[in-house]
Amino acid sequence: MSLAKTLFFVAPQKIEIRETLLSPLKDDEVLVETICSAISAGTEMLVYRNQFPHLKDAHDSVSNDLNYPLAYGYACVGKVMEIGKKVNREWENRLVFSFQSHTSHFIAKPKDLFPIPNSLTPETACFFPNMETAVNLIHDGAPILGERVLVLGQGVVGLLTASLLSEFPLESLVVVDNFELRRKALQGEGYKLQVEGRRLKIGSFSSAELYKDLFAYAQSKFDLVYELTGSPTVLNDAIELTAFSGRIVIGSWYGEKKSEINLGGSFHRSRIKLISSQVSTIMPELSGRWDKARRHQVTWEALERIKPEKWITHRFSLSDANKAYQMLDENPQETIQVLFTHGI
Repeated sequence: MSLAKTLFFVAPQKIEIRETLLSPLKDDEVLVETICSAISAGTEMLVYRNQFPHLKDAHDSVSNDLNYPLAYGYACVGKVMEIGKKVNREWENRLVFSFQSHTSHFIAKPKDLFPIPNSLTPETACFFPNMETAVNLIHDGAPILGERVLVLGQGVVGLLTASLLSEFPLESLVVVDNFELRRKALQGEGYKLQVEGRRLKIGSFSSAELYKDLFAYAQSKFDLVYELTGSPTVLNDAIELTAFSGRIVIGSWYGEKKSEINLGGSFHRSRIKLISSQVSTIMPELSGRWDKARRHQVTWEALERIKPEKWITHRFSLSDANKAYQMLDENPQETIQVLFTHGI
């Protein structure tokens, strides 16, 4: 038997790295040694701060019925080091992705692993779950030729969503975030594109400038708005900025955070659609033609085009995990994507 070092959330703002005993390898299992794993800041900070709801959700096994102590995370890339007797030898030494918590080693069945395309680095593959979320957000929002689109929030999911939107022939695409580092992330990578013979505009505004500059920039309200900030109060901004019969796609998970949402006044007559979007399921309108396998293929291809590893701002060893979460908690303006490196 061998040991793994695993990160546990044990109390609000308290984590521990514990040695866990791995069970003997079964004939249909493989042993994976982790190379890197990504912190999903929005969700994991809810766990870190004890702001997650204790609910049972048949659609989401990763975030189902959470309680301390908790090994949590879902963006893990590693290398298959050992295989069971009944496992095809082609799995040996293969780089794989897993919806696995932060740990140095883990045992899995091949059916629960995703082979990583040769064209992608392990660090790029760590973005797989957030890119799949972005693909799902695009499907749920269904952008239309010539629309005005607004993305509120430029964390990793917001950046990936805006990157996919930039491939559409939109009239305008505007992104908003409180933090300068995130507002500049897309512009710094040359995302002012020529699409359908016109300049695709990517604006960038902080919340302090929102109403004065954003309306002037767009000259009209938005057809499609994505709320990806993780802050429920921003839903009121989204409603104010959405045109008659527009759509608001809510991709944030607020956990137990609550806020008064203004559904009175003009909202009642606006015919605005509020769309909840979460990656565990596929929207019913698409499920006859789309399944997880098809969406996963689109996700891998999107990762290859966008190459989001450029947004990794910090790398920590698992032993320095306290520093990583402390930074995300106290100085989020300095970060975009934070990774744990496990040192194969």
